[in-house]
Amino acid sequence: MNAAPLDPSAHRLSPHFSLAEMTVSATGSRLGLSNLPGPRELATLTRTAERMEEVRALLGNLPILVSSGYRSPAVNRAVGGSSSSAHMTGHAVDFICPAFGSPAKVAAHLARNLTAFDQIIEEFGDWVHIGFGPGQRRQLLTARRIRGRTRYTAGIEGV
Repeated sequence: MNAAPLDPSAHRLSPHFSLAEMTVSATGSRLGLSNLPGPRELATLTRTAERMEEVRALLGNLPILVSSGYRSPAVNRAVGGSSSSAHMTGHAVDFICPAFGSPAKVAAHLARNLTAFDQIIEEFGDWVHIGFGPGQRRQLLTARRIRGRTRYTAGIEGV
Protein backbone atom coordinates (compact mmCIF):
# COMPACT_ATOMS: atom_id res chain seq x y z
CA MET A 1 0.00 0.00 0.00
CA ASN A 2 1.37 3.44 -0.95
CA ALA A 3 1.67 6.17 1.64
CA ALA A 4 -0.77 9.04 1.32
CA PRO A 5 0.69 12.04 -0.49
CA LEU A 6 2.07 14.77 1.75
CA ASP A 7 -0.20 17.70 2.49
CA PRO A 8 2.35 20.54 2.71
CA SER A 9 -0.08 22.82 4.55
CA ALA A 10 -0.60 20.28 7.35
CA HIS A 11 2.89 18.76 7.59
CA ARG A 12 5.09 20.32 10.30
CA LEU A 13 8.84 19.88 9.99
CA SER A 14 9.54 21.55 13.35
CA PRO A 15 7.60 23.66 15.85
CA HIS A 16 7.84 26.86 13.78
CA PHE A 17 8.39 25.61 10.22
CA SER A 18 5.93 23.75 7.99
CA LEU A 19 6.60 21.85 4.80
CA ALA A 20 4.49 24.44 2.96
CA GLU A 21 6.72 27.36 3.95
CA MET A 22 9.93 25.40 3.41
CA THR A 23 8.85 24.54 -0.16
CA VAL A 24 7.28 27.88 -1.11
CA SER A 25 8.12 29.10 -4.60
CA ALA A 26 6.26 31.92 -6.31
CA THR A 27 8.08 31.06 -9.54
CA GLY A 28 7.23 27.37 -9.24
CA SER A 29 3.57 28.17 -8.57
CA ARG A 30 3.40 30.64 -11.45
CA LEU A 31 4.92 28.07 -13.84
CA GLY A 32 2.96 25.10 -12.47
CA LEU A 33 6.10 23.27 -11.33
CA SER A 34 5.99 20.70 -8.55
CA ASN A 35 8.20 21.59 -5.63
CA LEU A 36 7.60 18.66 -3.29
CA PRO A 37 10.74 16.95 -2.02
CA GLY A 38 11.42 13.25 -2.32
CA PRO A 39 12.01 11.13 0.81
CA ARG A 40 15.75 11.89 1.03
CA GLU A 41 15.23 15.62 0.54
CA LEU A 42 12.34 15.61 3.02
CA ALA A 43 14.56 14.05 5.69
CA THR A 44 17.24 16.67 5.04
CA LEU A 45 14.68 19.45 4.98
CA THR A 46 13.38 18.29 8.36
CA ARG A 47 16.90 18.53 9.80
CA THR A 48 17.26 21.96 8.19
CA ALA A 49 13.99 23.11 9.80
CA GLU A 50 15.32 21.92 13.15
CA ARG A 51 18.48 23.99 12.55
CA MET A 52 16.26 26.96 11.67
CA GLU A 53 14.74 26.62 15.13
CA GLU A 54 18.24 27.31 16.47
CA VAL A 55 18.50 30.32 14.13
CA ARG A 56 15.12 31.57 15.35
CA ALA A 57 16.23 31.26 18.98
CA LEU A 58 19.41 33.25 18.24
CA LEU A 59 17.20 35.95 16.71
CA GLY A 60 15.17 36.33 19.90
CA ASN A 61 12.45 33.85 18.88
CA LEU A 62 11.13 36.42 16.42
CA PRO A 63 9.21 35.29 13.33
CA ILE A 64 11.24 34.21 10.34
CA LEU A 65 9.81 34.60 6.84
CA VAL A 66 11.12 31.98 4.41
CA SER A 67 11.32 33.03 0.76
CA SER A 68 13.04 29.86 -0.47
CA GLY A 69 13.84 26.55 1.16
CA TYR A 70 13.76 23.33 -0.85
CA ARG A 71 13.81 23.74 -4.63
CA SER A 72 13.12 20.91 -7.04
CA PRO A 73 15.59 20.80 -9.94
CA ALA A 74 12.92 22.30 -12.23
CA VAL A 75 12.19 25.16 -9.83
CA ASN A 76 15.90 25.73 -9.27
CA ARG A 77 16.44 26.05 -13.04
CA ALA A 78 13.45 28.39 -13.34
CA VAL A 79 14.80 30.77 -10.69
CA GLY A 80 18.31 30.69 -12.17
CA GLY A 81 19.82 28.84 -9.19
CA SER A 82 23.25 27.26 -9.23
CA SER A 83 23.37 23.72 -10.62
CA SER A 84 24.94 22.69 -7.31
CA SER A 85 22.53 24.67 -5.13
CA ALA A 86 22.10 23.40 -1.57
CA HIS A 87 18.41 24.31 -1.96
CA MET A 88 17.95 21.22 -4.18
CA THR A 89 19.02 18.88 -1.38
CA GLY A 90 17.06 20.70 1.34
CA HIS A 91 20.18 22.07 3.04
CA ALA A 92 19.56 25.80 2.42
CA VAL A 93 17.05 28.50 3.34
CA ASP A 94 16.64 32.09 2.18
CA PHE A 95 14.82 34.20 4.76
CA ILE A 96 14.31 37.50 6.51
CA CYS A 97 13.55 38.36 10.12
CA PRO A 98 12.19 41.92 9.90
CA ALA A 99 11.52 42.27 13.62
CA PHE A 100 15.23 41.60 14.31
CA GLY A 101 16.55 43.94 11.65
CA SER A 102 17.97 44.18 8.16
CA PRO A 103 19.35 41.12 6.38
CA ALA A 104 22.86 42.51 7.00
CA LYS A 105 22.18 42.77 10.74
CA VAL A 106 20.69 39.24 10.82
CA ALA A 107 23.61 37.76 8.85
CA ALA A 108 26.21 39.50 11.03
CA HIS A 109 24.50 38.33 14.24
CA LEU A 110 24.30 34.74 13.00
CA ALA A 111 27.91 34.81 11.81
CA ARG A 112 29.02 35.79 15.32
CA ASN A 113 26.73 33.43 17.23
CA LEU A 114 25.88 30.33 15.20
CA THR A 115 28.42 27.59 15.75
CA ALA A 116 27.80 25.14 12.90
CA PHE A 117 26.84 26.06 9.33
CA ASP A 118 28.13 25.76 5.81
CA GLN A 119 27.34 29.22 4.45
CA ILE A 120 25.80 32.50 5.50
CA ILE A 121 25.34 34.91 2.61
CA GLU A 122 23.80 38.36 2.92
CA GLU A 123 22.23 38.67 -0.52
CA PHE A 124 21.59 41.97 -2.24
CA GLY A 125 20.48 43.65 0.98
CA ASP A 126 17.22 41.71 0.58
CA TRP A 127 17.58 38.37 2.41
CA VAL A 128 19.92 35.97 4.18
CA HIS A 129 20.90 32.64 2.65
CA ILE A 130 21.93 30.04 5.19
CA GLY A 131 23.23 26.62 4.29
CA PHE A 132 23.60 23.65 6.59
CA GLY A 133 25.26 21.38 4.07
CA PRO A 134 27.67 18.64 5.04
CA GLY A 135 30.69 20.82 4.27
CA GLN A 136 30.37 23.01 7.38
CA ARG A 137 32.79 25.50 5.78
CA ARG A 138 31.60 28.44 7.92
CA GLN A 139 31.79 30.49 4.74
CA LEU A 140 30.66 34.12 5.08
CA LEU A 141 29.81 36.03 1.91
CA THR A 142 28.05 39.15 0.70
CA ALA A 143 26.35 39.10 -2.70
CA ARG A 144 25.71 42.21 -4.80
CA ARG A 145 24.54 42.80 -8.37
CA ILE A 146 27.09 44.75 -10.34
CA ARG A 147 26.32 45.54 -13.97
CA GLY A 148 23.71 42.79 -14.05
CA ARG A 149 25.97 40.09 -12.62
CA THR A 150 26.13 38.67 -9.12
CA ARG A 151 29.42 39.33 -7.36
CA TYR A 152 30.37 37.67 -4.09
CA THR A 153 32.83 39.15 -1.64
CA ALA A 154 34.26 37.43 1.40
CA GLY A 155 32.80 38.35 4.74
CA ILE A 156 29.72 40.05 6.07
CA GLU A 157 29.73 43.69 7.05
CA GLY A 158 30.04 44.08 10.80
CA VAL A 159 31.74 40.72 11.36
